Amino acid sequence: MTPRPVVGLSRPLPEESLLALRELADVRMPPEDRRADLADVLRGADHALVTPYERVDDALLDACPTLRRIITVSAGYDHIDVAACASRGIEVANTPGAVVAATADHAFGLLLAASRRIVEADAYTRSGSWSGGVAPFLGQDVHHSTLGIVGMGRIGQQLARRAHGFDMEVVYHGRRRLEPTLESRLGVRRLPLEELLAHSDAVILQVSYSPGTHHLLDERRLALMKPSAVLVNTSRGGVVDDAALARALSSGRLAGAGLDVFEGEPHLLPELRSLPNVVLTPHLGAHTVTTHRRMAQEALTNLIGTLRGAELENRVTP
Repeated sequence: MTPRPVVGLSRPLPEESLLALRELADVRMPPEDRRADLADVLRGADHALVTPYERVDDALLDACPTLRRIITVSAGYDHIDVAACASRGIEVANTPGAVVAATADHAFGLLLAASRRIVEADAYTRSGSWSGGVAPFLGQDVHHSTLGIVGMGRIGQQLARRAHGFDMEVVYHGRRRLEPTLESRLGVRRLPLEELLAHSDAVILQVSYSPGTHHLLDERRLALMKPSAVLVNTSRGGVVDDAALARALSSGRLAGAGLDVFEGEPHLLPELRSLPNVVLTPHLGAHTVTTHRRMAQEALTNLIGTLRGAELENRVTP
């Protein structure tokens, strides 16, 4: 009799979500009331579901030699050594579809908060400093301004749709041009990166992190932006040179920023923490109840499909 495959979950999931999976495989997961060592959970497993909070590296893979497939409940997969997995014949997949709308919402929220100085005004009001009259928080208009989107994948396209609700002109930069019919439907036009930076009143970054996008916005490119512009980064830390951004914000060279990701997170540059014209959130792009459920279900559906003989979807290994 062929032994049942074993699936290891790095985090517990509700039992009602696991009914279909348990029909096809034995499931291991840590208890609800404590964190377990990941290697202990995955040792002897054939398949694994992990989250961005677990590091999958050579040490873990050496401890879990039976692994054949890893699915991360996230769009990003920089917590997984994909090359090490590929060299061992382990397939890796992510869950990019479920995070799209929530990440676009969060990016637009950061744009509004930074442009209209909402966090500064909130702190001012709570402190009791407001004594009536006009508060000293002149912001930047979002409506009828120009939004530059760097990275026109699924999230970028959702951003474009939201921007048109604010009557914004939308320009984008990406490695490849969209199909002309899609450009027309989205109401966007493609520009070289430097031209986009100089032309836009607000820039949202939504690109993956790689050696090619490391410090994509460095001191030189940040200097191309309008002094009245706002920068939002909801992609990955390292796409922006955070030290150069802090200098631009502190000198008035840039009006504001909204950041959900950082170089070396969770550690932040002290300079960023001390600036009033930057809105900081702790990597919350997809952090909603509904989105988390959708991500887990997307990963489970993908895994169950492979156990039934289908090809792995959203594969990131070669």
